[in-house]
Amino acid sequence: MRYPEHVSAGGNAPPADDLTNPFAKDSASIADGSQIFTRMNCDGCHGAGATGWVGPSLVDGRWRYGGSDGSLFQSIFYGRPRGMPAYGGVMSAGAIWRVVSYIRAQPVPSTVPTERWEPPQRP
Repeated sequence: MRYPEHVSAGGNAPPADDLTNPFAKDSASIADGSQIFTRMNCDGCHGAGATGWVGPSLVDGRWRYGGSDGSLFQSIFYGRPRGMPAYGGVMSAGAIWRVVSYIRAQPVPSTVPTERWEPPQRP
């Protein structure tokens, strides 16, 4: 998968396809994504409105593995080290895309639990 934050060796992007959300900005899909987010207990880690709790905020604009729709899809489908389980064997691609649409539709609140996070200082 290719996304803008991908680190390229020698200035060449890695071979990959771009993943495009087929449900982007579709209000019915966003509503479905909200229900899936709750039913799959995503809010148990990421909090209500995906603002963060045990798991990171998904609305504060800081991404460890890239913040594009395709990157979110891959994070949900394959999981990530240290806590994010893989849902690709449990959820259909359509359900994952609906969750991505729901996450994208969330407003950034004035206060998010991760706002006081400071990156480690380098010597």
